[in-house]
Amino acid sequence: MKTLKTIVVEDERLPRLSLLQKLEDFRQEVEVVDSCDNYDSALHSILLHQPDLLFLDIQLQGRDAIQLLEEVRMTLPLPHVIFTTAYSDKKYLMSAIKLDAVDYLLKPIDKNELAAAIAKARQQHLDTPQATLPATRLSLRTVTGKLYIDIDDIAYITADGNYSHLYTFTNQENILESLATMEQMLDPNIFLRVDRGTIINIHRVYKLNVKRRLCTLTSPDGTVFDVELSKTGIERLMKVL
Repeated sequence: MKTLKTIVVEDERLPRLSLLQKLEDFRQEVEVVDSCDNYDSALHSILLHQPDLLFLDIQLQGRDAIQLLEEVRMTLPLPHVIFTTAYSDKKYLMSAIKLDAVDYLLKPIDKNELAAAIAKARQQHLDTPQATLPATRLSLRTVTGKLYIDIDDIAYITADGNYSHLYTFTNQENILESLATMEQMLDPNIFLRVDRGTIINIHRVYKLNVKRRLCTLTSPDGTVFDVELSKTGIERLMKVL
């Protein structure tokens, strides 16, 4: 099994450095791709890297880590989560249980307990069902009935609450599927959820304007048009293309 892509979120410098140092001994199991010291940078990093495993401090400079996970869950499937805290608080323990957290570690973190938590995370990752092969033609719900579309005709999709706007190279369709549902339907090698509100057909990306945060797509017949993205969206595209 490959290493678990991991992010450490801890707002205090010394505990963060201590955990990062301990994780060095588990490099065959986890790959730390980032460490964050506040709520906003953690949210940005999680959406950008889409980690397998998250070490998450319960309190982030007065903001609630449970709220952070709820915000992530609106955009992505939650990673495996190991909570860290200096307090044995039953309220947070119950929240961790409800979110199906891997473990709940008290600081300072014991290395044996850390090893056990990582082992549980790896086992959970192995037990996660693999996604089915994506379809090449989709049947999607609309207000008036059904839309039948080849995936090659999809340029990009944007979120609208629990619904989505699907853009072909010639038209726009409003569909009664959430962006999360669309993400599950589509081939991840072709369609990338670049931020919380947009899925892009990366095979049709022609140009990226980082300064203006524009992604230029080109159709099979050579027609080009721009899609405005968030900073996270542009960064994700720059990373994968």
